[in-house]
Amino acid sequence: MKNKKMLSVKKLSILRFISVLIVMFATLGYIEMSKADVMTLGDMALKITESFEGLAKLITAGAYMAGLGFVMASMLKFKAHKDNPTQIPIGTPIALLFVGSALIFLPHIFIVAGYTIFGGTNGAAGIHGVTGLPGV
Repeated sequence: MKNKKMLSVKKLSILRFISVLIVMFATLGYIEMSKADVMTLGDMALKITESFEGLAKLITAGAYMAGLGFVMASMLKFKAHKDNPTQIPIGTPIALLFVGSALIFLPHIFIVAGYTIFGGTNGAAGIHGVTGLPGV
């Protein structure tokens, strides 16, 4: 019984020591961060607008990949419908084909919508190229 109490006291002291170390390192990290250069509101806005280009590329790549996946799934569903028409209705592969086609053409729709909404000028957000919204 006494040994178990001693073990639990040792465990508690080790946990206290570890928690003190964690608090100490967190405090030192905070002090180091506070010494860093102060970012102005304009710098923050510039960082945010620079990240939009990566977001546009991510959306474009995701749309292409998902579109190809839906088109491939529709081909498999067409084959399954041919094998057993009572099991798979014809509407399922047709719907998958339309969704896949829409996702494949989504980046081009973004380009057209960007020209429609913002005109042909490049500017504010810094998104440009095939993957972005023109004019933003």
